[in-house]
Amino acid sequence: MFNMLFSINNATVRFLTNTLFNNLTFKINKGEHWALIGESGSGKSALLQTIAGRFNITGGTTNYYFQDDVPNLQVAENGQNLHSKLISLVEPKHHFRNLSNTTDFYYQQRYNSSDSEDALTVNDYLLSVKSIHRPGTQWTLDKTLTLLNLHALRDKQLIKLSNGETKRLMLAAALLKNPLLLLLDNPLTGLDVKTRQEFTGIIDQITASGISIIIATSVHEIPEAITHVAVLKNGKIIHESTRDAFNPELFTINTSDNIDHQELTALLNINKNPVVFNQIVTMDKVHIQYGDKIILDDINWQIKIGDRWALLGPNGAGKSTLLSLINGDNPQAYANNIILFDKKRGTGESIWDIKKKIGFVSPELHQYFPTDNSCLQVIESGYYDTLGLFRPSNKERADIALRWMKALEIDRYARTLLKNIPASAQRLCLLARALIKNPALLIFDEPCQGMDDHQQLHFKNLVDTICSLSNVTLIYVTHYQHEIPNSVDKVLRLDKGKMVN
Repeated sequence: MFNMLFSINNATVRFLTNTLFNNLTFKINKGEHWALIGESGSGKSALLQTIAGRFNITGGTTNYYFQDDVPNLQVAENGQNLHSKLISLVEPKHHFRNLSNTTDFYYQQRYNSSDSEDALTVNDYLLSVKSIHRPGTQWTLDKTLTLLNLHALRDKQLIKLSNGETKRLMLAAALLKNPLLLLLDNPLTGLDVKTRQEFTGIIDQITASGISIIIATSVHEIPEAITHVAVLKNGKIIHESTRDAFNPELFTINTSDNIDHQELTALLNINKNPVVFNQIVTMDKVHIQYGDKIILDDINWQIKIGDRWALLGPNGAGKSTLLSLINGDNPQAYANNIILFDKKRGTGESIWDIKKKIGFVSPELHQYFPTDNSCLQVIESGYYDTLGLFRPSNKERADIALRWMKALEIDRYARTLLKNIPASAQRLCLLARALIKNPALLIFDEPCQGMDDHQQLHFKNLVDTICSLSNVTLIYVTHYQHEIPNSVDKVLRLDKGKMVN
């Protein structure tokens, strides 16, 4: 046991009424760093949550040997276990609170200047992290800011961070705890190409400081510092090996795909909008600024009906702000020369007039979307552009929602609450919600985050099929070139708020 860090033996793991694992056995020795791989819903995130002590464990034994390595460690005031103070878990979603610490942030808050002031800055948030002083390398604020390239963001409010910037901040906060065990749940999602390329060096520095890592990731993105690999399937660990002995070709996910063109054609003809627009989007010298910070500068962009655009650029380039001007979420649209669906902003149209013509999904929408509706209700809410279904379900529309779920291969979750399904399936529900009303414009902002290879391919093929069967207009945002649908033939690149070639 001297070299062992953690072990769980023949345990049953439950969350609410669901049994997540039966006879779970998993052991980690000091100096080992593990990658967890497997298809969506295989149990990777659940295993991380189990190790972090988030779920109810019955039967078997669970041992955290590393807490003996830190002398004089005290139990926290809330009575949490000693080991939890030495574990940091970086989840796909953040749990930021506002300055009054009474309510969570809400979806559109970042674009409303008065409301967005009710948020900590990056610097204040990191200073609030409670660290453990233990033998070995200490992660100081300056060291952490430097490693994760956050110095320039110190005075930025949390709510105004991009998705990728938020990911870096969450990792920084986890390091500042000075944990002995760092759990990372798909940390590369949302990160731009440059940061992903730097990630191996980041992991190398973390492991060199004496921190052990367990990372849930894609088989294609296993960091070099990883020493061991565990493969999960249907809530079971089906394979364990050293990194050197691991053969990824034996565990590639089935990427065969089949699209029901006849059913998709029928779905696309439901509630088909007969109105044809000359200009979907026209932006003329658009400028967005918050205080002294320029977010967008001199943006000129024209999107015609049937155009299929990729919107590309690094984290913090201004992509989400640009989309918020189109989707009706940003009030600064009124101060700019912007035409949406043949109408200039500020000439009498409401936000709801705009939203009913758009199907939209983004990491921010996923972050803030309420999760207490069933998946079928979530998708039906797309008819009303509300964050959840706040009216009695309409049987005809619910039936259509179920057909879209079948098209996206998630119909088994129809009656399950959104919060109780895998994150990748949650995203697919929100994508079905965007598609259900057959809008004139689809805006997909990093839609494939967290999806496995088959899900990504199926969604990409679905988008291409929709584009071949209809005249829908598309804006597609991603940091992965292979995710871009084949139907996309136009590109707008942003960097530091400016259009670049």
